[in-house]
Amino acid sequence: MRKITNEELGRPTAEEFAVQEKMPVTVVLDNVRSAQNVGSFFRTGDAFAVERIVLCGITATPPSREIHKTALGADQTVPWCYYATTEACLGELRASGYRVLAVEQVEGAAMLDDFTPQPGVKYALVFGNEVDGVGQSAVDLCDGALEIPQAGTKHSLNVSVSGGVVLWSFFCQIYSKRYLCRAEKLKI
Repeated sequence: MRKITNEELGRPTAEEFAVQEKMPVTVVLDNVRSAQNVGSFFRTGDAFAVERIVLCGITATPPSREIHKTALGADQTVPWCYYATTEACLGELRASGYRVLAVEQVEGAAMLDDFTPQPGVKYALVFGNEVDGVGQSAVDLCDGALEIPQAGTKHSLNVSVSGGVVLWSFFCQIYSKRYLCRAEKLKI
């Protein structure tokens, strides 16, 4: 077994990535405290080609040394915007036709492994504060919620880890089949 070089991976340039089709998912960060978690979302958002990241409330914004440190440059490839409140952001997303889902443990949440994104639907996924999760006022504006099934004692994951799990699930169901040819080409 040999490690694959960056050139062999065939990744798009920043310019090519800017114009390529994106997964119909917008990530909304509701008062995320850690700039490193924000950077992780940028890196994950780049990996799974999300439309954009919306930073709300106290969530750090680029340019930021701490964001850049974990984003490894993805803060320059993934489009982003800022809203003073998550509620204002969600109102605009809903008015623009997005189905807004909180990633949170709430009554009536669908388990992620039971959820199938619908074709033609644009999704906004709301991830919350490291201590308090998605704020109740934001949850109240959501069309539904997704919960990540867990078997441990802590009942939670780091917010950026949750982002990776949920975005990977969406990517697998919506977008990844386009990349099967890479695996075939590399004979993985």
